[in-house]
Parts: sequence; C-alpha cells; structure tokens
Amino acid sequence: MAEWFKKKPVPALHGSRIEDYAVIGDCETAALVSLEGSIDWLCWPTFSSGACFAALLGTAENGFWRVRPKGEIKTTRRQYRPGTMIVETTFVTEEGEVCLTDFMPPRGKHSDVVRIVRGVRGKVKMRMDCALRFDYGLTIPWVTRHEQEVRAVAGPNMAVLRSECMRGATAEMHGEGMTTVSDFVLKEGQQVCFVLTYAASIEEVPERVPVEDALEDTRKYWCEWSDRSDYKGVYGEAVQRSLMTLKAMTYRPTGGIVAAVTAGLPEEIGGERNWDYRYCWLRDTSFTLLVLMRAGYTEEAIAWRLWLLRAIAGTPDQVQSLYGISGERKLFEWAADWLPGYENSKPVRIGNAASEQFQLDVFGEVAVALAHTPMGDDDLRIPATELEAALIDHLCHIWPEPDDGIWETRGGRKHFVHSKVMAWVALDRAVKQHERYDGAGDVKRWRKNRDMLHKEICAKGFDKKLNSFTQSYGSKSLDASCLRLGIVGFLPMDDPRIVGTVEAIQKHLMKDGLVQRYDPLKFKDGLKGGEGTFLACSFWMVTCLWLMGRQDEATQMYERLLALRNDVGLLSEEYDPVAKRMLGNFPQALSHIALVHAAFAMSGQWTPEKAGRDSDK
Repeated sequence: MAEWFKKKPVPALHGSRIEDYAVIGDCETAALVSLEGSIDWLCWPTFSSGACFAALLGTAENGFWRVRPKGEIKTTRRQYRPGTMIVETTFVTEEGEVCLTDFMPPRGKHSDVVRIVRGVRGKVKMRMDCALRFDYGLTIPWVTRHEQEVRAVAGPNMAVLRSECMRGATAEMHGEGMTTVSDFVLKEGQQVCFVLTYAASIEEVPERVPVEDALEDTRKYWCEWSDRSDYKGVYGEAVQRSLMTLKAMTYRPTGGIVAAVTAGLPEEIGGERNWDYRYCWLRDTSFTLLVLMRAGYTEEAIAWRLWLLRAIAGTPDQVQSLYGISGERKLFEWAADWLPGYENSKPVRIGNAASEQFQLDVFGEVAVALAHTPMGDDDLRIPATELEAALIDHLCHIWPEPDDGIWETRGGRKHFVHSKVMAWVALDRAVKQHERYDGAGDVKRWRKNRDMLHKEICAKGFDKKLNSFTQSYGSKSLDASCLRLGIVGFLPMDDPRIVGTVEAIQKHLMKDGLVQRYDPLKFKDGLKGGEGTFLACSFWMVTCLWLMGRQDEATQMYERLLALRNDVGLLSEEYDPVAKRMLGNFPQALSHIALVHAAFAMSGQWTPEKAGRDSDK
C-alpha cells in the first residue's frame, strides 16, 4: 500500500480526570496542573483569552507543558502549601523522589508560570515537554532560540521560556517535533527551574524572573490574604481553601469573579452540554458578596460591587444574566471544531449564548447584592442609587413575563417559580431599603407589586398534591432551585410549604445522596442527554436541613460533600455518583460559594432574612 494512502494515526486524548487537576493563578488568569505534572489548560493573558495550552480538551497536539520523571512513577502525592495557591507535587520512582512546585506570581507587568523541580532523594532522570499552541490549541507559533531562552511568537502573542535558578543548574532545551524539550537528572538537593512568561508580540522581551524571590513573594501574598479571614466555625480548612479559590478566580483589574477557569468540560461524558464558564454571572453575585463580607474580605466585596455597577450600568431593559470580566456584553457562542473535546465530548463551546437570554432572577440577585455591601468611596456611589431604583421600576413592568430561568435552559421560556421568587426578593429588598434610593422610585407601587407577586407565587407555583413548590407555574416537575425559597426569606424555613418542598426534592431529585437540578427526562430543556448531580444544589440542601433543625442529617450530608473534593480541596460543577467522578467546568465558583455559605449557616454566623412584610405601611 502506498504511504500516502495509509490512514494517519489518530492522536491519543491527553486530558486527565477532572479531579486530577489543581489550579494556580495570578488573579488575572489561571492554569490547571495535573497529577502527571502537565499544565493542560491556560488562557493568556486573561481568563477569557484564547488558550495556549488546550490539551485538556484534546490531544498533546493542542498544547501542554509537562515536567515529570522519565521512568515509571510508583506513587504521587500533592498539596497546596498552607494558606497559598502554590501547589507541590511529589513523584516517587524506583530511582528516588522529586518535588515539583508550581505557581503564578502576583502579576506585575507580565504574567508568569514558574515551575521548580527539586531532588528529594536518589538520582532521578527528568523530562520537560512544552508544546505551545495559541488560539485554543490551533496555532503553532514560530519558535526561536536565544542562548538559554526560547521565544514563541504567533500573531499578537509571545511566550518566553527560560531555565534559570538563583540556586540551581540551567537545563539545556532543544526542539523536537514542534515541541521544546529538556532531559536532565536531579540528585538530592539539586533543583532546576523553568519560567514561562507571556507578553504581546510587539513588546520588548520580558525581563527574567528571579525565581526564589518570586516564590517568596507569592507565599507572602497568599498567606497575608488567607490570614485576613474572619471565619470562626467548623470546617475551617475547607472554607479557607474555597475562599482562596474564589480569590484566584477574581480578575483583579475589574473585581469580576469568573464562574470557572475552563470552557467545554462536559456535564455528561460524550454529551453536548459543554459550556464556556469564563465569565461573570449575576446569579452568583448575592452569595459571593455574602460569603466575602462574612469572611471579612470587604475590599474584594467592594471591587465585585463596582464591577457589578459598571456591568449593568445603562438602560434597565438591557440587563444581562452574565458579562465578560470587564463587563463586556457580546459573548458570542461558537464551536472550536478542531478540538475533539474532553473525552470526545463535542462541541467545544467558546463564548456563551446565555448572555442573550432573559433571566428574571438576576434582578433579585442584584438587589440582594447591593443591599448588603458597603458602597465604597467611588464615583458610582451617587448614581448607583438611581440605577437601583430604575431597575426596580423596570421590574414592575416585566415580572409577569416568562423567562429562561436560572439554569439557562434552551427549551423555551416559562413562568419559573425561582425566577418569580427572585423578582419578589428584589421588590422586597427595595421596599425595606427604600431610604437608600434618595427618593427615586415609587415605593407604594413596589410594595403593591411585591405583595401581589407573593400571592401569585403561592397560588400558581405550589402544587398541593406534591406538597411542593414546582419548577414553573402549573408544572408537575420539581426543581432544586426551589431550595432557595426559604434561604432568601420568601417563607420561613418551618413553613409547611417549604418543608414539603425540601422533602419532595429529597424524594424525587436526589441520586445516591446528591441533588440533581431537575429531571431532564421529565422536563424538556432543549438539549440532548443528561447530566450529573449539581454540587451547589446539594450544599443548598445542607443549608435547608440545618435551618429546619435536622442538623445531624445536614452534617452527614455536608461531610459527604466535602469528601467529594479532590486531593487539594477543589470542586467542579457536577458529580457523577455512578462513575464516581467530577463533571462540568472546574473549579466551579458556585460550588465553592455554596460550600462556604453552608458552613456559615452551620456555624450560626448566618441566618435568612426574616420573611414577611415590612413594617413601613
């Protein structure tokens, strides 16, 4: 057979299991490092930029950076340095043991990834492979070598790879099959360092990074931040790691917090529910601000609030459910069809069309967020009150309309109960806080709409036969978002209708002890296939059980959820209790927010706002 006629071998998929990754970041972007010592995902220069390592969603041809022993690895163990986002991976082989330290220093002019590998015992042969592929694994850069410096350039992007320690040997690097590689040997006490730095291709080549100084600066930055936490309850380690993860997912220049650092990780292996979560959702604002404020991180809460005000500024009828990290509104959704997807889960979606949906609940999320955070000394302080009042006035017009719901389904708009409840929350908080609005807005009208909406939800959203609030008006389907009704103060937690709702969700939406958002077999959401159990909903169940006085049950469930975290304390969006693996984008902000919020409830540091009408008649 002629050589040209032979089929080319299909490259093997590269990505590890989702739970096998740790995250490092510089508060402007983040990278995922696997247990194999491979960085398989990194978007540069920001969270929402194109990935230069995208092997997570494909093959080695889509870009990765791996440092590991050449021989067989017998065991691997991993941890974050206490109070930091510096991850240490220890590899044990027949020949000895080495420790790989990965981190991203707090960003100065440029963004850096630093990798230090140190010999612990014995004599271990090592291998470094770096395959840069810009534009989500599509573009192979032009690579040149300048002494012990490798420069990769493609279009607007430049990355510079160096091997240089203040105390340690320089590793020789060379090209091999469109990849930069290095083979070296580590003895006990020896170390080799690699630094990869991003810059625009039109800039001067970035200066060298003093590795040991950068490591100490990074340690101090994170330790000082984590030491500021005011959380005093049980499960302190889990709360601290979750708060640090949220900080790492914060885009420091604007204060926005991304929902996850990844795109395209599937909610079902082989399925099509593969979304891009590198944006900021308004649905996350109220819980995010709540946990930041309760934990003592006022500066971050103010920055998030300012991001929110900038993002939603403008006419109220143009408020979106999500925005870009700088408040961008156009987040066009498209498919990176050259990527085979995580474990062949296609399409790999970039951008998110949910930004074009109508989600009524965001008005409630915004109202709660703005009602409970400090104003801050900024130019937006005075017009912010007028903006809030304008949003509530607009809500009085639109709350009777159906919407796309919190889960951003694509099966058509409905009168979702959770959405209506969050519209009620917005009106309720506005009435209670009306003095903040500097006389703007018609408070009498707000109160009338609030009370009318409460009555309608109780009449149309509660099914007496099911003894539960349902997913939408007139529906027989349940939805885990209704767990939030008591949490936001729509009704007291001991109200029989709230108790009935919690028990109905326990009976019909729990799978192996974890909560599904809804049953996709009973509710047509416009998408094929199913999904795993939703971790944030499971934490909401914990909070509800605790507030209902079922504390032993809540504790048992909370500890089971904590056990689902990976070895370094991270959670994805969903979990498959059958295959016993994580699903969805990673790490997931909402999962960690709900973890922290439940801990505040269980430690007595948070209780729901009291339900009922205001006293100002």
